[in-house]
Amino acid sequence: MTDTLSMWKEGAVKAAVLGHIEQTCTAGSPGWVPVEERVAVFDNDGTLWCEKPMPIQLDFILRRLSEMAELDPSLRERQPWKAARARDYGWLAQVMAEHYAGDDTNVRTLGAGVVAAFANITVDEFEERSEAFLRGVRHPTLDRGYLECAYAPMVELLAHLRDNGFVNYIASGGGRDFMRPISQEVYGIPLEGVIGSAVALAYTPDENGGVITRQMAADYLDDGPEKPVRIWSRTGRRPIVAAGNSNGDIEMLDFSQQRDKASLRLLVLHDDAEREFDYVSGAERALERAAGSGWTVVSIKDDWARVF
Repeated sequence: MTDTLSMWKEGAVKAAVLGHIEQTCTAGSPGWVPVEERVAVFDNDGTLWCEKPMPIQLDFILRRLSEMAELDPSLRERQPWKAARARDYGWLAQVMAEHYAGDDTNVRTLGAGVVAAFANITVDEFEERSEAFLRGVRHPTLDRGYLECAYAPMVELLAHLRDNGFVNYIASGGGRDFMRPISQEVYGIPLEGVIGSAVALAYTPDENGGVITRQMAADYLDDGPEKPVRIWSRTGRRPIVAAGNSNGDIEMLDFSQQRDKASLRLLVLHDDAEREFDYVSGAERALERAAGSGWTVVSIKDDWARVF
């Protein structure tokens, strides 16, 4: 099997990744897995692309909330419109920290704004807005477009898995319909391979085949224990490869453990302030679990020859 992971540094982590794929995909190997059972799932924010200083989709949403507050003064003192208009990253960071600590009080407040931001537009309109944003906006500190913020070693790993018969899925807490317009181009994952959070949708017939419209209500948040549910609903299988970077990925990584097959569970550690960011906030429990659960911790600083 050809080693194509040139963007990964030589060492124990790269050896573990390549060893698992070789064991899984080599006929006659004790760990061989039939091609139809080769399923891999990847979180997106912080695992496949950069999530600091804020998740990319949050930037998209905040811009829309700020527009809404400019048009409607009654929103300006209400959260999350107040934080969006003031670019109050402290409030937003607190919301995420509370979420990963198990307190979703303010997440529900933020979520209400999220579903309101793009309610009552068609899925086609939302796709156009998402794609225009992703292609037209640059990362605030990395001096690159958002589509250039995907982690090159992970994109390389996706390609290597695909070359060896795996079907790759994105299983993200981010919005399913936000990622779909660019998933094939950036990750080689078709839009039907994107599993993510979603708002409620409704179909209205018309003479042109009808339209699907986003509703003023959430459908589900694809995070924590919801991730295994959504993975199973989409694939009907337990994955044998899973990668995440936060406490919200613990259940997904657990779900990839199988009684009769070896699994590869990767946890990305953000420890490279020079090339990306250095933080463990929101990943504390995941890192503790990794130490005793046989997960492979991927250090951006020590295991990736390049980041982007």
